[in-house]
Amino acid sequence: MSGETIVKQFFGMSQSGDVKEAVRGLSNPQFIMLLSNSGQFEAHVKALQGIYPKVPSIGCAGMSYSTRIVEKGVGIVAFYDGVNVAVNVLEQASVMPVKYIRRLEKDVEAVRASQNDTVCIDFCSGNDACVLNTFFSVLGRKGIPLVGGTSEDGKVSVNGKIYQDAAVYVLVKNLNGRVKAYKENIYRQMGNYRFVASKTDKANYMIGQLDGKPAKQVYQEILHVSEKDIQSQTFKNPLGKINGTDTCIISIKEVNGNALSCFRQVNDSDVLIMLELGDYRATVKRTVQMIHKDFSKISAVFSINCLFRYLLFSENHYMQEYLQEMAALGNHAGVVGYGEHYNNQFVNQSMTCVVFE
Repeated sequence: MSGETIVKQFFGMSQSGDVKEAVRGLSNPQFIMLLSNSGQFEAHVKALQGIYPKVPSIGCAGMSYSTRIVEKGVGIVAFYDGVNVAVNVLEQASVMPVKYIRRLEKDVEAVRASQNDTVCIDFCSGNDACVLNTFFSVLGRKGIPLVGGTSEDGKVSVNGKIYQDAAVYVLVKNLNGRVKAYKENIYRQMGNYRFVASKTDKANYMIGQLDGKPAKQVYQEILHVSEKDIQSQTFKNPLGKINGTDTCIISIKEVNGNALSCFRQVNDSDVLIMLELGDYRATVKRTVQMIHKDFSKISAVFSINCLFRYLLFSENHYMQEYLQEMAALGNHAGVVGYGEHYNNQFVNQSMTCVVFE
């Protein structure tokens, strides 16, 4: 048997938030991800723990999807056969997650994690950049990929216990095949705009100035938008931070005086560019083709889509088509996050996913 067991991914859901209904047909799971909603999170964590007291689990609040989206209820993603897993938590995410680093080091040893067959999936309550540095200090040494996201209301769970200031994670080792993580960006650089950020407030993710001028004014002048439209304009024109050959997307949260408050940290002297929405349908097709090229056989795909992508796709009546495109890869499920994690990067308005051979 052992030569042949492939990873199997289960997705169950209940639009009304009934955990029993969502797990119908799930037998002998090795690991469970609970994708709940802020109103029912505590009840769902308790219910799941009651049904599967011995099965390792992590949970967060966020919409879930497979071929359809669950906006308010509950989604259950489970893996069985062909995996080795370890779940745990890094506490005190806002002050000192590094204090709990031994847990991660031990789990990496326990599952015999290695670069080509193991992934770390995490759900975080906030302070993502700091948490990701902690993860990366262990995973980076072995080249183990990480994908994850931010929970809707700052609550996460592991094995039936709820944490409010933490990152919960699972290490999943594919016993009979590879794993690979991907990141998808549907934006491209607009014009030759390049700015140096200054007067930033790291704690509050604030950009005071771009090239020495008020950030709000610079954004408005380039895009010819009124102050009240800046918030929705970020769907089409987020900012980007150059990171080597890569661009990290920075969503604008709101206007704060003459400053722009963002969904991720920007530091003084960071070089930023203006982004514009590209042809997202073509980009999604390219991602699917690339995955098909890398894997002839796919047993499961788990993805994290940004809330802003979900809103953009829904507005353009593309969400259902998008889920069909991804379903063509095989068994696909995922969660809508408030920020996405890819290795040591905290990004916005992106999709990250992990593919199991």
